[in-house]
Amino acid sequence: MKRLVLLIALCWAPPLAAQDAMPPAQFAYRQLPDARQEAQAQALMETLRCLVCQGQSIADSDAALAGDMRNLVRQRIAAGESPDRVRAWLVDRYGDWVSYDPPMTPATWPLWFAPVALLAIGGWLAARKLRRAVPDDNEGEGA
Repeated sequence: MKRLVLLIALCWAPPLAAQDAMPPAQFAYRQLPDARQEAQAQALMETLRCLVCQGQSIADSDAALAGDMRNLVRQRIAAGESPDRVRAWLVDRYGDWVSYDPPMTPATWPLWFAPVALLAIGGWLAARKLRRAVPDDNEGEGA
């Protein structure tokens, strides 16, 4: 019986510990009192990628990291920093991947050229497949 109680306690301990470690959700959604600054922060958050979800902006993501990033953006905008400066700080901190519009550098070439290369390879494969599928007109005449 003691082992069963211990096993149940051990199964519940990690989720309970994880709940204490998470930041309060209210900070992730708290808006700035100045409407102009909040609009700047919102516009900036729409252009920043959630590093957990990767397909959503930090404005749309419910991930804890996205909430932390929203809070950081709002704090810096409220302190008077320009959105461009906040973006530069986030790129320095998290890398070019955090931006939906990364700069053209050797590190980001795959982001820019991979879609073009994949389309070219797909077109080449499709053309090759179509050439094999079309029968030659001369094959039926020689017999």
